[in-house]
Amino acid sequence: MCARDRDAAERAVAEAYAAGALGCEEREEGGVVTFLLYAPASSANAVWSAAAAAAGTGARVTPPRALPAVDWSEAWKRELVPNVVSSRLAVRPSFAAFDAAAGQSVLVVDPGQAFGTGAHESTRLALELVAVRAPRLARCARILDVGTGSGVLALAALALAPGGALAFGFDLDPLAAPEARDNAARNGLGARLRVWTGGVESLAPEARFDWISANLLRRELEPVLPALAAHLRERGELALSGLLAEEGAAIAAQARGLGLEPARILVRDDASGARWIATLMRRPRALASRRAGGAR
Repeated sequence: MCARDRDAAERAVAEAYAAGALGCEEREEGGVVTFLLYAPASSANAVWSAAAAAAGTGARVTPPRALPAVDWSEAWKRELVPNVVSSRLAVRPSFAAFDAAAGQSVLVVDPGQAFGTGAHESTRLALELVAVRAPRLARCARILDVGTGSGVLALAALALAPGGALAFGFDLDPLAAPEARDNAARNGLGARLRVWTGGVESLAPEARFDWISANLLRRELEPVLPALAAHLRERGELALSGLLAEEGAAIAAQARGLGLEPARILVRDDASGARWIATLMRRPRALASRRAGGAR
């Protein structure tokens, strides 16, 4: 339906819904507004007649035409392509082929109910930090993924870290842990990942980690940041993502108050123009350790 009289078009759309239309898409070009009405074949003629009668001379309503059949259970997959994080790391769904470069680790993670495939800017930024820093971890490093979701950050760290590294992850969502386990098994990392349902309080008080990833919104991060800092080993690193650029200064100030030092910041804009950041924080060597080392 094409219209120059918007009131007439809106009346026609309302009548079309009353006659059985299930959806409407609005497009505008050159001052002409086009409404695409969607209806089942069984009610298409009734929708057309109702819209035409309501529009009068204010809009031109064309007869219905059949749309090609679409298998929506498969069509959505075409929008998902491999996510090339760096020359070291890529993440792909199981149904998308990908030719890895020499030395590039490829994780297979399908979209599920748990958050985290690398498609969102915050996850992509966190993966970029992992890709840079995980290969430099010590052998037998201990890795923690806070709010693990699909487990993609923990699995990326395991794929890139030296041999012997172990990863642990927790999430308040009961759907996350089973999905993360499945993804770990799919990527041959099941024996090196431990995940459970719970919060930061479920960690043993004495637990310490060389690397911690936390892809959390600010309101989720601020209450748990002191605990994460306490569980970070000396010279350990904490990768924070899920933050908008304007939130970075406040989080950095809180981290400094907990004895952490900023080491790196990554920035990425999403399609809406929102600017996301990921910050790498580091716990420096204790002052006493540095003095003792200098006295030798």
